[in-house]
This record gives sequence, structure tokens and C-alpha cells, in this order.
Amino acid sequence: MTDIRWVRVTQQGNIPPREGRAVLIGGRELALFNLGPSTELGRGDRFLATENRCPHQGGPLCDGIVTAVSVVCPLHAWKVNLETGAVERPAAGREHCVETFPTRVEDGIILIGLPAVARRSLGEESAPGEPACAPATRLDSAQGGPFDSAQGGPFDSNQTTKEHAA
Repeated sequence: MTDIRWVRVTQQGNIPPREGRAVLIGGRELALFNLGPSTELGRGDRFLATENRCPHQGGPLCDGIVTAVSVVCPLHAWKVNLETGAVERPAAGREHCVETFPTRVEDGIILIGLPAVARRSLGEESAPGEPACAPATRLDSAQGGPFDSAQGGPFDSNQTTKEHAA
């Protein structure tokens, strides 16, 4: 199992249901999505994280339309699965993917898990039998509790709720 370094990002109330936000962690821009209420009884909103660049032409995935567990890129309507990172549409784009990251909520704060060791880059070939887009490590505590809908923006993980200029 890959070691994971957990980074505190923001309060869960800063990301409204069915929306995404840009997150800057160590100079790397990720997209953090609130999928809305979990289907599991007693669980709150569900959060997923990916890199914030569409594999087509680099569009900001955080600004896309969230549908179920996917996001539609705002530039050219490529549909990306937020659980696996795989491109679902168009068919010609299915060999591409985005990196995904595990999330969890602790005391109302969303954390994103970053691999301690760098993952294979998108341009590298998969090992035989390895999926081209592997989902992020799934943890029992990956999803959070109650949600307070509040307006938010891009976040710098160095200061939990401080907004920075885009």
C-alpha cells in the first residue's frame, strides 16, 4: 500500500453540494468536488479530488458541471469520472485520465491524501493488467458529516480557510 500524506484543505461548508473548487497544495492545483449527500445512511456530503486539468486541453475541471460521480469540462464537454479519473466521453478520449486523490473529513475539515511517492505520470504505459486510470485509495473514513452550504473559492492548504486570488 502506498503511504499517504494527509493535507488539511478547508471547512466542508466552503464547497456547496454539486460544485467543485480549485485547491492549491504545494504549487499543484487540484479540484475538490462536493457530490452532495452520500447514499450511505448517516453519512454527510461526499467529497472527491482530482487534478484540476482536463486531459483534453487543460480546462479547469473545478468549473465544470458535476453529474453523479462525474464532471463535464467547461471548455469542450469532456466527461471525467471523479472516482477513477477515466474519461467517459468522448469515446476517442477514453485512453486519457486524470489523477485522483482520496479524501476524508475530520471535525468538519476536508483533507486530501497525497501519495508520499509520486505516481506514474499520465504519459507512461500501464503495467500489463494494470488499469490505465486506477481509482484513488478508498478509505472507510473517506466521506464526511453534515454540510453547511457557504460560498467559497480557491484554497491554499497552508491556511485552512483563507482564500487567495486566482
